Amino acid sequence: MNGEVEDRLFSARLNDIVNRCERDGVCCFSNFLDERQCVEAERWCRYNTGGLKYMLYGGFPEAQRRMLAVFPDYYEDYIIEEFPLECLTFKFRKEDKLTHRDFLGSFMGMRLKREVMGDIIVNEGIAQVFVTEIAAKLILSTVSKIGRTGVKVCDDVPFQLEVKQEFRNISGTVASLRLDCVVSLAAGIGRENAARLIRSDKTEVNHFPVTSVSHELKEGDMLSVRGCGRFVLSGINGTTKKGRIHIILKKYI
Repeated sequence: MNGEVEDRLFSARLNDIVNRCERDGVCCFSNFLDERQCVEAERWCRYNTGGLKYMLYGGFPEAQRRMLAVFPDYYEDYIIEEFPLECLTFKFRKEDKLTHRDFLGSFMGMRLKREVMGDIIVNEGIAQVFVTEIAAKLILSTVSKIGRTGVKVCDDVPFQLEVKQEFRNISGTVASLRLDCVVSLAAGIGRENAARLIRSDKTEVNHFPVTSVSHELKEGDMLSVRGCGRFVLSGINGTTKKGRIHIILKKYI
């Protein structure tokens, strides 16, 4: 399915949520949206919800995967309580070293779709996962292992884990803030190879595909390069005597 068709279907789903809210006068919700869909949903809602209000929420303020709520204004004071999501807590031995991938793989093996799962936060001996209410019932009644590791799962523990994201700094100079220049530094490849990646639809800026090598980046932009990782342009720190620009990229690790 090409991107244009996907965009039309996504807009149609958003329109259905708004129509149901207008017709029934109640809160209406999407399933969990990924980061790109959250950006698209907020952009769409800004111009298409009329007198209704909307909110994106995934269980905690920093959540990357979130649900969209569309609601009449009299719901505003308690809308967070209405979101149809639950936080499940999994406890296991610290030495078992379970990862985000282990949990996601187990849930996908149960044929749960990604859209019923929000963020998965894993720490030593404990993980907390946000899922829809329907998915929570299934997981609570059937899951006793993640992979080969025994787990205890419950739904009565408040969200408590610190969300940690580690980065590695990449600093250097670029001829300009064009996308091909920055991709070249981020991926450690020549500018021609960077341009080839960009034209092959293998780069995203702020979660959206960009195929123009001359696209200008700005501080704070998020860059994804398929096969190389995700980066944030975190600093633009002046120029050299030869006019090259000092930049700092933070690479997600």
